[in-house]
Amino acid sequence: MTLSQGHLIAFFAVLAFISWVGVDAARQVKNAADFAVGGRKSGVPMVAGTIVGTIIGGASTVGTAQLAFSVGLSAWWFTLGAGIALLVMATFYAAPLRASKLQTIPQFLTLHYGPRAGKLAAIAASIGIFFSIVANILSATPLVSALFHTDSARAVAFVMALTVFYVVFGGVWATGRVGIWKTVFIYITLLAVTYTTYTRMGGWHGFCSAFPSYPWFSLVGRGWGIDLGSGLSLLVGTLTTQTYIQALFSASDESTAKAGAVTAALVALPSGIPAVMVGLFMRVHHPNIAPIDALPLFVLTYLPPWLGGLAIAALLLAAIGSAAGLALGVGTMLNRDLLPALKWRFCETHALLTNRLVVFLVMLGAATFTFGNLRSLVLEWNFLSMGLRGAGIFFPFSLAIFCPGRISPQLALLSIVSGTAATIAWKFIYPQGTDPLYAGLAASALVLCAAVFIGRNNSCRSAS
Repeated sequence: MTLSQGHLIAFFAVLAFISWVGVDAARQVKNAADFAVGGRKSGVPMVAGTIVGTIIGGASTVGTAQLAFSVGLSAWWFTLGAGIALLVMATFYAAPLRASKLQTIPQFLTLHYGPRAGKLAAIAASIGIFFSIVANILSATPLVSALFHTDSARAVAFVMALTVFYVVFGGVWATGRVGIWKTVFIYITLLAVTYTTYTRMGGWHGFCSAFPSYPWFSLVGRGWGIDLGSGLSLLVGTLTTQTYIQALFSASDESTAKAGAVTAALVALPSGIPAVMVGLFMRVHHPNIAPIDALPLFVLTYLPPWLGGLAIAALLLAAIGSAAGLALGVGTMLNRDLLPALKWRFCETHALLTNRLVVFLVMLGAATFTFGNLRSLVLEWNFLSMGLRGAGIFFPFSLAIFCPGRISPQLALLSIVSGTAATIAWKFIYPQGTDPLYAGLAASALVLCAAVFIGRNNSCRSAS
């Protein structure tokens, strides 16, 4: 892949504009609350921009095209599942979470189940989100390496530096503002590739004649267990991801939180289809390429140079913006939930500095981890991430919202431990088996159901 002068002009123009937006956002940050939740004065565009800017990343673009090149339509599950989850979030979760006036999911769990549950949730969620950051760095690294003819080490360093610049100074303001513009550029790219692939393939008939209906045009082309597990991973993971919940906490009021989540859902739902079309197109016309190169190679080969340069910048920003938003979520949890538990005391100024330092260290760790996994599938890390962050937390978190006081702190803690441990154990014991999310959710639910059953038996004995 080589960039022409037209590609370079458009590419650097977009990067310069986005950098200016990030620097301008940093001027809004006066304290740690501004950094983490935007001073709780975000409107619908900022809330939606923060969510979409994180969801539509390397996994939903480069990663989806990579998987579609190999399996077809079932690669759509990432954005499809995320969009459905955001609609559920807007309908049931947004109002009570915004009304709590907190900053993190662990704070919410601490309020209902005590500090031990909050700390454990912060650790589990941080590990899960970490792997999603890795996935986004993974999707950006070969892109940078191919474009600038550099090795993977320099490409990872470039991705990390741009990500840190993106978020470490502006926090949620940068994530939201840049997310809005990034979404605009991504949708310009997606519309362009949709039109180009559709016309060059000769319409829907061309796609149908090139591939059999199964598995290429089936949402369960990889098997019911795998693909429905992917959708469930997105549902559970999205509803328990700090960055998306943090966007709700930053909203100016409850109705804004709801509207922002709905807007994000409507933007995210269809965004995977163009990437799927590119994956199929490149499978027909360039069957010997590396699958991860499908989308970058398409935009450089089949789009006009000015649009191709914009598209490459948008794809790079998609991966970087998603990684930055997720790193912000991890940084906020570590700064607000784990460091205070370690007796880390600081004033408001030090809290802002610590927030930025933690985000930087999270990105450094993710970049280092990426080196050993440069040939792995992007979406595999994302689906594992969703399972890890949600399997143990989902049921206790949801019960705290809808049925507060119904389960004891000890039971909630055991449910979180069981779900998280089962997910990790299943992945190691059966790496190619059923989605580990099933094991995690089953273990977490089993603990809660067993406690209810035992409680009823004890009540019956007391009555008799």
